Amino acid sequence: MASASYEDLTCSVCLTLFTDPVTLLCGHALCRQCITEVLRSQHECPLCKTSVSAEATSLPTSLILKNLVEKAKGAEKIKSQKAELCPEHEEKLKLFCVTDRQLACIICRDGEKHEGHKFKPIKEAAVSLRKELDTFVQHVSGHIKATERQSDAQSKEITKSKVRSQQLMAQISSQFKQMHLFLRKREKEIKNELKLKREDDVKRMSEMQNAIEAALSESRELEDKATTVLKMTDPERFLKSWTEGNTAKTPVDSLRLRLNELQVVETSLSLEPYESHLQFFVWKEMLQVIQPREDRISLKSNSEGVIILSNDGRSLICNPQISQPPSNPFGTKMKYTYGTYKSYDGSIIDAFSVNELTSGQHYWEIEVGSRDYWKLGVKDNFLTYNDQTYFANGAVVPTDLEKRLQKVGIYLNCSSKNLSFYDADNMTLIHTMNCDHMTGPVSAYISIQYNQSDRNPVTVCWY
Repeated sequence: MASASYEDLTCSVCLTLFTDPVTLLCGHALCRQCITEVLRSQHECPLCKTSVSAEATSLPTSLILKNLVEKAKGAEKIKSQKAELCPEHEEKLKLFCVTDRQLACIICRDGEKHEGHKFKPIKEAAVSLRKELDTFVQHVSGHIKATERQSDAQSKEITKSKVRSQQLMAQISSQFKQMHLFLRKREKEIKNELKLKREDDVKRMSEMQNAIEAALSESRELEDKATTVLKMTDPERFLKSWTEGNTAKTPVDSLRLRLNELQVVETSLSLEPYESHLQFFVWKEMLQVIQPREDRISLKSNSEGVIILSNDGRSLICNPQISQPPSNPFGTKMKYTYGTYKSYDGSIIDAFSVNELTSGQHYWEIEVGSRDYWKLGVKDNFLTYNDQTYFANGAVVPTDLEKRLQKVGIYLNCSSKNLSFYDADNMTLIHTMNCDHMTGPVSAYISIQYNQSDRNPVTVCWY
């Protein structure tokens, strides 16, 4: 029977073939039980909205529709009986190929296609698969709960991202109010940068949210399918319904793989230095008068006599009164240059800031001048200039600088643990590194090479 005929014999309420069909006065037919359900909430035909009286449940059964439904069921039964035969050999399906996970007949078992395969009787295979399916339902239920938790977590992250965005917007607006109308254009540019970052942030999280929801929907569909199949008592229909598709990978493996791939994307929305030093950075970029907010760092060093430290603790220079470099208790320092090690003429002198940095965001500048060697940053995380090459913790940093750095800007975000280095003359970003291992208070770090021929001081800039 054609599919159109099935549609004509299908109840619009329960979406199955009519059971005890009744034709309403408007001409539409429904199951008698469905009419009863409809009258509980409304008194109109669900198809054309024509009023339906309570007496509709007492209308006589439509014998024409009833007979057509019986014929359709009979045709479906005959079709089902034919489908139970092997499509290739027209023999009754009595075996289950464990290797290919499909029903087979006796001839299939002895054929070349199934050579070396393992077979089981249908009833035995159904028992085994039913146990497997019971376990699968438990797994998929756990998977759904885990995915729901991921969905909730992702929704919270999206909300946090939007709230964070609003906070940053307010902070930016508050700082820009202190500037002249001349700087409004830059304010708009920075806000647009934040907007793009937020859109990119939300887009990535929304994509993951959609993936999570898709996985959740798929898992629920699998659960519904598995639950429906478990209700089948006929072994052949049970095996055929669940193993249709002949996939080698079990649903449990697919779900586990999908769950491993789903990772909640956390918001990474940040404007880094513009969050806390917006006015100072814009002033540096635009060379306009503005109150700076740099950290006023003072230096200290244990190399007494080897270096001269200015009274204000800002400048550091090797002592010209010492004719020979001091002995180094740790042996001769080595420097890394293009993958090879090279000895210094003199020793390395370290200096640290008096004030320690524990939280928040900090920016300071060091004027290195034309020294041939320097190392700046915080403990265990620094940018090094050596032999006309820049290194970040030992790795070469590619730069397109037209001239060597004379003044280095250092930005530390204690929350994100990001350490960034800038060409302080034009605020060009040189390199950013993440200091995940950084714990507790840290001090600004400066290291220079003792060399009598190098009289250039290293100075902390104050504005």
